[in-house]
Amino acid sequence: MSIILQSTVGGFSAQFMRRLPLVEQAMREHGLDPAEFVISKDYASTATIPIIGPFFFNYSVFFGEETFTVTEPNDMVFLDYFFKRVLAADGPPELPRRPGLMLRLFGWMSQPV
Repeated sequence: MSIILQSTVGGFSAQFMRRLPLVEQAMREHGLDPAEFVISKDYASTATIPIIGPFFFNYSVFFGEETFTVTEPNDMVFLDYFFKRVLAADGPPELPRRPGLMLRLFGWMSQPV
C-alpha cells in the first residue's frame, strides 16, 4: 500500500505524484511502511491578494502517534524535504574528537627542538 494523501486545496501536482513511488520505495528500504503515513495539504494562511491566492501550503505528516507540519511553497519542495527526512540517519553523525587542550600541549612539548 502507499502513503495516504489528503488535500483541502485541490490535490497534489502531477510531478509530485510521479515521484511519490520513489519516495515510498526509499521508505521501504529504510524499514518504514508507507501505508502508516498520511500527508495532508492545506493553505498556510489566507491570501493577501484574493485573486492570486496564498503563496505557501502547510503539509502535515501523520504516522503512528507522531505528527509534524512543514510550510513550503509547493509540492516538490515539500517532497524533497520529506525524502531527506526518510533518508536521514536515526541519530546525528559521529564527529571525530579533537584531542583535549592538555593532550595537545603535552604533544607539542614532547617534540624535539
